Parts: sequence; structure tokens; C-alpha cells
Amino acid sequence: MSGQLKEVRTRIKSVQSTQQITKAMKMVSAAKLRRAQDAILQMRPYSQKLQEMLSNIVSSVSSDMSMPLAEERAVERVLLIPITSDRGLCGAYNANIVKLTRQTMAEKYATQTKKGHVTILPIGKKGYEAFQKQGCNIIADFWTIFSDLSFENVRNAAIYAQEKFLKKEYDRVEIIYSQFKNAATQVFTVEPYLPIPKVEQKGNSKNVDFIFEPSMGELLTELMPKILNTQVYKAVLDANASEHGARMTAMDKASENANEMLKSLKISYNRARQAAITTELTEIVSGAAALQG
Repeated sequence: MSGQLKEVRTRIKSVQSTQQITKAMKMVSAAKLRRAQDAILQMRPYSQKLQEMLSNIVSSVSSDMSMPLAEERAVERVLLIPITSDRGLCGAYNANIVKLTRQTMAEKYATQTKKGHVTILPIGKKGYEAFQKQGCNIIADFWTIFSDLSFENVRNAAIYAQEKFLKKEYDRVEIIYSQFKNAATQVFTVEPYLPIPKVEQKGNSKNVDFIFEPSMGELLTELMPKILNTQVYKAVLDANASEHGARMTAMDKASENANEMLKSLKISYNRARQAAITTELTEIVSGAAALQG
């Protein structure tokens, strides 16, 4: 009986220690989330307006004008850019990104996948490790971006994708990431990147009329890469905020589970202790009765 009590006491101490760790990790993630949330909320309206403007321009220009980054062609080779985190303990966050990437390969680009024409450019250590184990075609130059998150590092990845698209090494580029809504909600999405998507015209709607100064060609040549760089940076900031939100939620749930486990263990400990005391009293009474007999 004493051995059982010791085992339960050890488990209680272990759960209490784990609970302290999960509470500390929740607090750290909450602090990081506030900064990451501020960054994405400030960046999102700017990025979305730029993307909307670019899509409108691409849809409005005449067909005889050359726009290599918006060139539609038969999809033979595909580049997917999944954005995961560098660390775990954030629930199913990383697993969902990997799952969505595999699903996109299997459903949307099944033919290209069978031919080995789908390449993965992972951003984040967890995605890099997962796709490496699965034997996918990987570009391993940009997965360390989160170790030094900056616009310059993200821009390098964006420029790489643009250059490869211009060289026709890839016919389609898509970004797979989680859009941050709040600490408990992330929306996992596949976002087209290249060629630049056009705005679908509905009914009698007309294209937006822009006045260009200097010429349209000069502006598009200068602005297109910058807007596309901003689009990737926005996706990375979204993913960064989503990671901290997912981790904070996961650690909160872990702390709650530890509480439930502690309640159960304390009940078991008290029952075992009560049984031990009852057994000792029974032995004392039995011994006294035997002596009297």
C-alpha cells in the first residue's frame, strides 16, 4: 500500500511540474501573440489593397501588352509554398498545413504530382522536416526564415519564386498558410500567387479606370515585384500570428487537462491513504483482540 501511495505522489508532482511549464508557455505565447497580431493587423489592409489594385490593373490592360508575371500558360510544373512554424506544441497547426499541402497535390495537381513536377518551397522547420521525410522535391533555401523574421528575408523567397516563374521553370505558384482570425481560430487556405490572378468581371461591371504617370509599362515593371513581395510577407505574418495563437490555445487546454488529472490523482491518493489507515486500524484491533483471547 505504501508503494502505491508513493507512486501516486510522484505522479501528482510530475503533473504539477508539467502544469507550471504549460502555464509559462501560455504566458509567453500570449505576449508574442500581441506583437504578432499588431503586425498583421497593420499590414493586412495595406497588402490587400495593393493586391486588389494589382489584380484590377492586370484585368484592365489590353491583351497586347506584355506582363510576364501575369502570363497564363498550361500548368506543367508547380511550386507550392507551405508556411509552418519552427517549433511544435501548437496543437494541430503544423499538421493541418502539411495535410492541406498534400491534399492540394493529390487533388488539384494529381497529374503533375505523378510526374514529379510539383516542388515544395517550405517556410518553417516543421514543414521542411515533414516534406523531407515524405520524399518530396524540396527547395531547402528558405525554411529558416522564422529564425530571423524580416521583410528582407521573406523578399528573397518571393524573388526566387518570381524569377523561376519568369524563366518558365514553374507555371503556377501557390502559397499555403493559415489566415489569423483570433487566438482560437485560424483559417487554412491555398492562395494563388503566380500568375497574378485577375478579377472576374460579373454582368455589366466595368474595369476600374486608372490614370498612369509615368507610363503603365514602367509602373507595372516597378510595382509588380514589390506588391508580390508584400503579399508573401503578409502571408508569413499571418502564419506567425496563427502559430502563437494556436500555441497559446494548446497550452491553455493542456493546463486545463492537468487540472482534471490532478483532481483525479488526488482522489485516488486520498482513497489509497484512507484504505491504508483502515487496514492499519484493522490490524491493531485484531492484534489487541488476539492478545485478550
